[in-house]
Amino acid sequence: MVNPRAWLAEGIATFALVFFGPLSVTMAAVLFGTGLTLDGIIMISLAHGAAIGLMIYAFGHISGAHINPAVTIAMMVTKNINIKDGAAYIGSQIIGAIVAAAAHKAILPVAGAKVNFGTQGGPSELLNHSAASGVAVEMILTFFLVTTIFMAAVHRKAAAGMAGIAIGGMIFLIHLVGVPLTGASVNPARTLGPAIISGYWDFHWIYWVGPIVGAVIAGLIMQYVYVKKDAKEATA
Repeated sequence: MVNPRAWLAEGIATFALVFFGPLSVTMAAVLFGTGLTLDGIIMISLAHGAAIGLMIYAFGHISGAHINPAVTIAMMVTKNINIKDGAAYIGSQIIGAIVAAAAHKAILPVAGAKVNFGTQGGPSELLNHSAASGVAVEMILTFFLVTTIFMAAVHRKAAAGMAGIAIGGMIFLIHLVGVPLTGASVNPARTLGPAIISGYWDFHWIYWVGPIVGAVIAGLIMQYVYVKKDAKEATA
């Protein structure tokens, strides 16, 4: 069933993530300091986690609140969403991300430009700037994000009302450890919007490959080992 209301919900929710998340990067790294500190990483992690968690409560009942092309692709592969809606979700997510990044530039053009409006900068020195390591980190981080989504939101036995807390909490954890490594995208739209506005494309591809591969692997395992099996047992 094609659902334009859900498409709009995805655009709005993704705007929220790509506005508040990168804005926290600008504030933490530029306005409140001279680079990323422990306090700054915590602030960035909280901003991303809160944006995702709150948007899940706001729009989860409308669209499922994917807010992430990698998540939508995993849902398409596991047949939790049809191809037409899935493609429209991804388009809406990308548009929301671009508009959010443009709003960031309009509000803080000078400060935001110093961090490329929140664009992830590729694998850090901790990873020896290795693209392979960057892909691996993004893949692992996204694997656990999508695992949490399937088990906390898709699984029919998931605790009611806990999806936003569980998924937002996982986003917080991902950023807490991932920001110093790759910038912790786990979301192609989250990286694409700021990249288009800033013109910064270094290592951009790893923020598509890693999240999509990690999301699909997690989606297939969770769907066919847990979600589908338990659903069959419940109806038997």
